[in-house]
Amino acid sequence: MNWVSYKNGNYIVKINLDTGTKLRVIKGDKPIADTVESMDLKITNMCDMGCSMCHENSLPDGKHADLFAPSFLDTLHAYTELAIGGGNPLAHPDLYKFLCFCKQHKFIPSMTVNQKHFIQQFDFLKQLRDEGLVYGLGVSLTNITDEFIAKCKDYGPNLVIHVINGLIKVSDLEKLAHKDLKLLILGYKVFRRGKKLYEQTSDKIEQTKAELKTSLQKILEQQWFKVVSFDNLALKQLDVKALLSEVDWNNFYMGDDGLDGEQTSATMFVDLVERKFAKNSCSSERFDLLSTAEEMYNYLREEK
Repeated sequence: MNWVSYKNGNYIVKINLDTGTKLRVIKGDKPIADTVESMDLKITNMCDMGCSMCHENSLPDGKHADLFAPSFLDTLHAYTELAIGGGNPLAHPDLYKFLCFCKQHKFIPSMTVNQKHFIQQFDFLKQLRDEGLVYGLGVSLTNITDEFIAKCKDYGPNLVIHVINGLIKVSDLEKLAHKDLKLLILGYKVFRRGKKLYEQTSDKIEQTKAELKTSLQKILEQQWFKVVSFDNLALKQLDVKALLSEVDWNNFYMGDDGLDGEQTSATMFVDLVERKFAKNSCSSERFDLLSTAEEMYNYLREEK
């Protein structure tokens, strides 16, 4: 097994580069990090999809980040996880060069793309996988087709289908069930275009949320998916904690994001386009980049 590890504060982080499995070996009652383990990294605001729920207001003529301008990136520790997104990260002209930079520095990049772009650039995405430039691939679901399911399985086990609580129907999840797929459920972000959509269709969104919450235990118990994971917002919206034993919750939960509770997740959001950082991508409070990730992480922990 291809494991790497490093020390962060009072615990050891272990990551399996083949499967994406991540473990923390903690010395003490709770993890106390010195720096970030993972970073949500926006590299472009360009996207041709025009999704009505987009919390970044991405546009077809959106700006790209200067990925090689002086920044904190050179100071990140080896095996920092980078969740690269946008916009459409595949539209950035320096994406390949940047991923080579990440590999040289022993970062662990993953990337999130829309289903349309996944289908269009499937061969390129497999090339990035085969060259060890991208470890995990998230694909935002828009339309369930036989072609999409086949390509997900063809890409391999490090692909995760992304859906949004309040927009994904249980009947759609059932179409994906028992096909050896991995699923990430994201919380609905009432932010930017997502706020406008919510104002227009809040009753429908809340009804869809309630249906998923009611069906979640069945989805988990019947193992519709090989893996089901959640971001912090979805954990809260779906009250996932109520479905798990205290032991399982403590084993699986990776910490608070600082918007609710103390920031113990050792994660943060960075917008390289606007050169800002924040607790997460739906935080309206964004701050100018500092010299190192440690400075930014400590600033966020202290910021009220």
